[in-house]
Amino acid sequence: MRKILLFSSLLIISITAYCQSPASTEILKVKWFTIQEAEKLTRQDPRPLFIDTYTDWCGWCKKMDRETFTNSVISDILNSKYYPVKFNAEGKDSVSFFGHTFINDGKSGNAHQLAVALLGGQLSYPTVVFLIPQKDGQLKIQQVPGFREPKDMEILLSYFADKAYTTQSFDDFQKSFQGKIK
Repeated sequence: MRKILLFSSLLIISITAYCQSPASTEILKVKWFTIQEAEKLTRQDPRPLFIDTYTDWCGWCKKMDRETFTNSVISDILNSKYYPVKFNAEGKDSVSFFGHTFINDGKSGNAHQLAVALLGGQLSYPTVVFLIPQKDGQLKIQQVPGFREPKDMEILLSYFADKAYTTQSFDDFQKSFQGKIK
């Protein structure tokens, strides 16, 4: 009787483990691009760029990586409606972006020239930047500083991806927004 009970328990555990395949428990991850890859992709198939400017020492940046960008709704929106970019605002490599070369020359403390340009000189981390291609070839730029919970990030991402910014204020959009994250 003991052997049958032990065998049955092992069989149930084995079946349970087998049914939980990695695909069913895997978190959808954001496919991050370099800024150069995103520029090339947006020239081929125009889509907004979402740039997460961060630093290695920023605790709120790491919290947003862990809690916001791992949310399946957020990663799905970023992967399907944007070219998401992670950009180290204190990186040392030169970066060519839309015909300009940016370096970290030390003139803005540890900040890279591209971070200074993207953030309009307001160096606060994390800050997400939306770069939206316009019909005239220009880029609309919008910086949003600070940590965002998944629910708040969903609203922001939807506002720009759905081009609601062209017809209503963010406050009005936010009041009527029905998101997937509760």
